[in-house]
Amino acid sequence: MSPLVSPALLDLQHRGQLGAGMTVFDPSAPHRLRTHKETGSVREVFRLTHQAKAQAVVREHPGIAAIGHVRYATSGRDQVEYAQPFERPHSRTWKWFSLGFNGNLANYPELRDHLTDERGYHMVHGVDTEILIHHVAYALRGEEKPQLVDVFAELTETLDGAYNIVFLNGDGDFVAARDPLGFRPLCYGRKGDLFAVASESVALHNMGIDDIVDVEPGQMVRVDYETREIHVERFTEARSHRHCFFEWVYFAHVSSDLDGSSVYDARWRLGEHLARDEHVSMGDDCVVVAVPDTAKPIGDAFAYSMNVRSLEGIVRNRYVGRTFIEGNDRAEKVRRKYTLLPSVMRDKRVFLVEDSLVRSTTLRDLIHRTRVEGKASEVHVRIGSPPVIAPCFYGIDMSTLNELFAPHYLGMDYTRSDLDRVCREMAERLGADSLRYLPVEDVGPSIGLPHESLCTACVTGSYPTPTGSRIYADEMGREPDRGDGRAFERTVSK
Repeated sequence: MSPLVSPALLDLQHRGQLGAGMTVFDPSAPHRLRTHKETGSVREVFRLTHQAKAQAVVREHPGIAAIGHVRYATSGRDQVEYAQPFERPHSRTWKWFSLGFNGNLANYPELRDHLTDERGYHMVHGVDTEILIHHVAYALRGEEKPQLVDVFAELTETLDGAYNIVFLNGDGDFVAARDPLGFRPLCYGRKGDLFAVASESVALHNMGIDDIVDVEPGQMVRVDYETREIHVERFTEARSHRHCFFEWVYFAHVSSDLDGSSVYDARWRLGEHLARDEHVSMGDDCVVVAVPDTAKPIGDAFAYSMNVRSLEGIVRNRYVGRTFIEGNDRAEKVRRKYTLLPSVMRDKRVFLVEDSLVRSTTLRDLIHRTRVEGKASEVHVRIGSPPVIAPCFYGIDMSTLNELFAPHYLGMDYTRSDLDRVCREMAERLGADSLRYLPVEDVGPSIGLPHESLCTACVTGSYPTPTGSRIYADEMGREPDRGDGRAFERTVSK
């Protein structure tokens, strides 16, 4: 099984680059679970650039089942002990387990204090995954082996936030669970004797699996080692779905399908919707340049709709990672990440298309370089998503208000006229000739899902969980929104 883990994680490398790892299950070995993890990319962790070392990793980790993880940090340091999966040894095999986690627990401080003050647990790492490890261990308490569906049901009593979990124990039992709001994607499929679960369909497709099923919010997929049977069970009632819209805009692989909606098609429609409200007249001196790679379908659709050329005026260095999901030194990484082509931009009115504008580090640099290095006559910025006006507490690394660009100009209850006015100020601050965002009301139609089934908290200020609303209210110094979409109604109805 271990030879399949690193290729699958390579397909998901865009979801995290700070660390990677796997835990394998081997019933014939004294160490039934064995974990291999390290900081760095999948190629580095699994020694894929050195054939003998890569083979040694596989040889030292035999097994018939495995879980793997790539780390994208919203907390914790860049050290090996923070890489996942987290393994918790125990002398009883059903209490010995390893766990990988995708998401973010908004009520982490309360969960931590409850574990340490009331249950007597000691926190070492201070990250969400450690919280989950302790909660799962507590749910496994007692002398009798519990039903795993009951173990995961107990988690939902206290957790607030996004939490996709993969679990493998010393008995060989496997669980993949999706939180009741379904913030993050999760899917599964099988081909012959191979059964696999992944955050995105691209990893399963590349294993040769064609029949892929989305795990519903509040569902878990369980594989019983003794019977080899696959069970799809509901461990908690699904609430109103809140799939993170940012997955389609930026985070997910362009070839994936999430919850029945194609990422590529969604990004194409974002570009089409962006073009519908374009007010700058186009001519032969115009060229659309999308910031690679995520914004490419958005830029292509925008250019096609406006009947102008879409050219590769910015080339990405494939050996530099995604700057948004890395930690420090973003500005320097941006410089190394992109190369500009003056032959495409010289004396042109360049429409620079980006998927989102969060901190402005990347875009500010690219605008300046488009003028200076690219020799563009004008630079017009088009953003394929609405202004990010609020932090994310559910797993996207933009968790503080001050780090965001748009809130310095916009409040939560902005109107269309407000946005038009401040976009002129924003453009001047960025060094662009003009700036325009996608309207909030176009997000749902672009993705192909109802607005009410998406989490758009970062662009509306309306949070789908109580803790998210409370944290944001604390930052804003106001009463919490009820988390029912009312803030969205206020935003787009004026």
